[in-house]
Amino acid sequence: MNLVIALDCEMVGSGNRSILAKVSVVDEDGRVLLNCFVEPTDTVTDYRSSVHGITARDLEDGESFDTVQRYVAEWLKGRILVGHSLDFDLGVLNLSHPDRNKRDFAKHPMFMKNGQPRSLKDLAREHLNKNIQEGHHDSLEDARTCMELFKKFDRHW
Repeated sequence: MNLVIALDCEMVGSGNRSILAKVSVVDEDGRVLLNCFVEPTDTVTDYRSSVHGITARDLEDGESFDTVQRYVAEWLKGRILVGHSLDFDLGVLNLSHPDRNKRDFAKHPMFMKNGQPRSLKDLAREHLNKNIQEGHHDSLEDARTCMELFKKFDRHW
């Protein structure tokens, strides 16, 4: 059983809040456990396509939010969760996870600068010599990058 998973989500805007548009979960080897678009739970007012490339067409045949939430909740049970700004991802999924089982690169002092989180793009370039998010953000690429970073630095947690 994989004891560590990485999660990343992409979001769209609905009024003044963010709602889930895509979710990606990978195992310790970067294998996809879940990677899908999610049917909006409310009217989308801003697709934020310039950030992640997601369009209305992508979400038309998305999985239901309830189904995706259930899958992610199952994957979380008893596992270490790796990611960058996990509170945002868990928030749009309406899920929680114990802090002791989170490995968040946006909150670990070793990966911050002047007390502020650094972007995943900068961390990947500096620590993995890898360029990500060229063009658009991709939740699958980001989840895999977080897992790579975790495997390199897991002893620091």
